[in-house]
Amino acid sequence: MTDRKPEATNWTSKQISQLRALYPDTPTDQVAQVLGYSTSTIYRQAAALGIKKSQAFNESEHSGRIKRGRDDPRMVATQFQPGLTPWNKGVPGSTGHHENTRATQFKTRRPEESRNYLPIGSLRVTRDGLLERKMTDDRSIVPARRWTAVHRLVWEAANGPVPEGHIIVFRPGQRTTQEAEITADRLECISRAENARRNHPARKSPELAKLVQLKGAITRQVNRIAKESQPE
Repeated sequence: MTDRKPEATNWTSKQISQLRALYPDTPTDQVAQVLGYSTSTIYRQAAALGIKKSQAFNESEHSGRIKRGRDDPRMVATQFQPGLTPWNKGVPGSTGHHENTRATQFKTRRPEESRNYLPIGSLRVTRDGLLERKMTDDRSIVPARRWTAVHRLVWEAANGPVPEGHIIVFRPGQRTTQEAEITADRLECISRAENARRNHPARKSPELAKLVQLKGAITRQVNRIAKESQPE
């Protein structure tokens, strides 16, 4: 009766250290002999600890991979031998140039074939709460630029192109995402500087405005004192 090696239950820190040191570059059956466990136990413990064979070991004959490839008649028989001519050399269509081959190749998907495709003229509401209309499928344009705000389109239809350095906004209290309600009388053209001033946090909070003013006053005083303290 053959003696079976015991299965590991509680590995000591010393055994784990030995496993980490030996397993990557040593045949597993030899590691099993050193630690006194079965080969399957070594494999399981190494897998549980995430220990793997090194690349050098896998590329060596000790791994058995190269040896099997050299010695197994089934593998040797199917290996490409030096001096042989590839079966597809000069065969039309084997490299994708023949018309029959091209007919079955993957083709570039057209925009309308995309699962999330929306046709030109579709509407959407942005994260900023603005209604936009899709104007083109031109792939040379960034996807976000293929859409234009409806309120801008309405203003331009009534007044022409937006002047450089200006934007179109809703008048106070007139903002909406209902297309029928977006009319020219609800809109105005303002400069980007004016838009920044309107949206400045200090304008929206009186308390914050006071703090901004106080900060400015303190900064001026600090700069004055620092300037006066400098030697002439």
